[in-house]
Order: sequence, then structure tokens, then C-alpha cells
Amino acid sequence: MSDHDHAWSFATRAIHSGQEPDPATGAVTVPIYQTSTFTRIDPDGHQPFVYSRRANPTRSALESCLASLDGGVRALAFSSGMAATTAAANLLKPGDTALLVEDCYGGTRQLYSRVLVEREVKTLWVDATDLDAVRRALAAAPKLVWLESPTNPLLRIVDLPAVADLAHAAGALVAVDNTLASPYLQRPLELGADIVHYSTTKYHGGHSDLLGGALIVQDAALGERLAYYQYITGGVPGPLDAWLVLRGIKTMVLRMEQHCQNALHLALALERHPAVASVRYPGLESHPQHQLAQRQMRRFGGILSFELHGGRRAGLHVCNTVRLYGFAPSVGGVESLITHPASVMFSSFTAEQRATIGITDGLVRVSAGIEDITDLTRDLLHALDTIPS
Repeated sequence: MSDHDHAWSFATRAIHSGQEPDPATGAVTVPIYQTSTFTRIDPDGHQPFVYSRRANPTRSALESCLASLDGGVRALAFSSGMAATTAAANLLKPGDTALLVEDCYGGTRQLYSRVLVEREVKTLWVDATDLDAVRRALAAAPKLVWLESPTNPLLRIVDLPAVADLAHAAGALVAVDNTLASPYLQRPLELGADIVHYSTTKYHGGHSDLLGGALIVQDAALGERLAYYQYITGGVPGPLDAWLVLRGIKTMVLRMEQHCQNALHLALALERHPAVASVRYPGLESHPQHQLAQRQMRRFGGILSFELHGGRRAGLHVCNTVRLYGFAPSVGGVESLITHPASVMFSSFTAEQRATIGITDGLVRVSAGIEDITDLTRDLLHALDTIPS
């Protein structure tokens, strides 16, 4: 990212960083370089593009933009969020310990608890909102601390600067999955993180039409290590997916503002409904870490979850009755989605495991889209009003 880029606002960088007009044609949109191989024009072999697993011009444009948005020195684009998570996990060797926030994304949890355990990587889980619990867990000398804030689907807020300070004092790298917030709402590198992770499938792409992931770092040497793992393991996006992420980023600010506005409106409406036992949304004053969220985030995101008095039966009724919300496990698209975590993302967990994390049978998660809020509210309230007694 150039010094000139630093002077631009987020919205301007989203449209221009890494996306200069094409020098060959003047095209204002980055071309899709749909090629696997580049001939050697430089006889000394110093040209930047040789084979698309190592680098591709469309992907490079996306990576420049991603680094600019998060204030990093280097970004790496991946074929999915889990490919990016796996690349970061390759920093660990047999015998190392990783410390993860206990209610992290289900795919991340399965990677560490089912795959990395076979590589003799030890995993510890912690309620990262409890700094005393973090201090105790750091006594195990983890090499990597993996955080989410807000967490998914419980919307807990982690004090990122405080945990980063504790982790660094213990000699650990700190990675933050910032997918639910997006770089527009929260910039973890400025809050002490060493690595920022995204599923760019979500708010970067924004239209539920691609798979992608990213890692952004401030340390060039760390970026080189991760780039090597990316090149060797091959989890890179194709040029079309990279282009789609770039296109989505251009409207991120507009979309995120509407996502946040709709989510807050829905959360307030849910708080008033008698079928709802509690609502989890960082923008509510009732949220236990509301003030912390105010300090760390520009706004409070497009995801909320709520607990129903009627348990599993009520939760599934709501998910199956709404018409404008797709019953699906993803988030971050322009269309609203709803899901029942206990029977979808955490269906492979035992009841005891779900209880430990806090995933109850009455929990429902909503990804607020950008539809008209009157329609979204009426549809959701109708589903709540018709829960069988």
C-alpha cells in the first residue's frame, strides 16, 4: 500500500487500492487473467508472474486492496476461509499448543479438534471474554492464540488489545477471525493482532456467489512464511473468484451500513417479543460487552442471535416459517439468512459439547440482509407469533 493510499478514506480505498486502470487498455475494472501460465518475457526470470498458483495479476490486485483495507503490509487471498485458516495453522509444528476462543467458527473447531490433533498439535479452549481465564490458559505457552470478535453465533466481544498484550507477553502470535465484523467495522491489526483472517465469501464478496478467504499481516517475514505455505499447499482462488471479491469490496461500505441498521432494528424488535428469552447483539445496551464493542467497532455488524422460550421446536418453527430469510448456515450476503445452530452448524457435537460452548436448542441466528426493514421485521415477527403453544 502506498503512502498516498494511507490518506484515502476506507470507501475510497475499497474502490481504488490495487485497482489502477489497466496499463494495456485503460480498462477501469481489473481484468480477469484467466490463465494458468505466463511465458518468460524476462530472460533473467525476475518477472512477477510465472504460474498462477504462485501469483496471478487479478489475485495480486485483490491482495493489494485487502492489505490496504486492514492496514497491513501484506495480504494473501485463498480459495476459502478454511484454506486461510489451514495456512495459519501450518505455523504450528508437532508438540506446539494453540489456544482458541471456545465458541469459534465450527469449521475452525473441527480443524483443530479432529485434524491437527493427528499432527500432535495440542489445542486448548478458553472463554476469551474472561481475562483471568486467558491468563491461566497462557501458562501452557501456546504458540498461537486464535480469537473471534464478535464470536459466531453467540456474539461475544473479546477485548482484543488486552488479550493481545497478554498473548504477546507469553510469546504467542495472535490471529483474529474478523469475518463477522469486516475491516470496515473493526481493524484487528490496529488492536494488537499479528494476523487477521477472513472468509471473504461473506461481507467482502457480499452476494453469496463465491468462495474465498484471506490472511493479512503487518510483519513482512510472517507474510513470507504464510505465502510459502499457500504456494506449497495450493489453496489459492481462481482469477474469477478473486475478481468477484474485488467487485464486492467496492460496495462494502454501503452494504455494511445497511446490514448494521437492519440488524439493530431487528434486535430491538426481538427484545420486545414475548416468545424471545434474550437477544444477543453488540449494539444493544443489554449486551454485556456493549461498551467494549463501542470502543473496538465502528458499528455493530449484521449478525444477531436470540434465544426462544420454546426451545428446539420453536427455533425450527421460526426458521421454517419465515419467507424472506433463507434457512442456511452462511452469513454476509445481501439476502437475509436464518439458521438453527444446534441442528445445523453444531449438529455433529454432542449435547454436552454444545452446552459447554453455550449452543442451546432454542438459539436462532440471523444474518440481516439489506432488504427493506419493514418487510424483514413483519416476516420475522409473524413467525414468532405463530409458534405452537
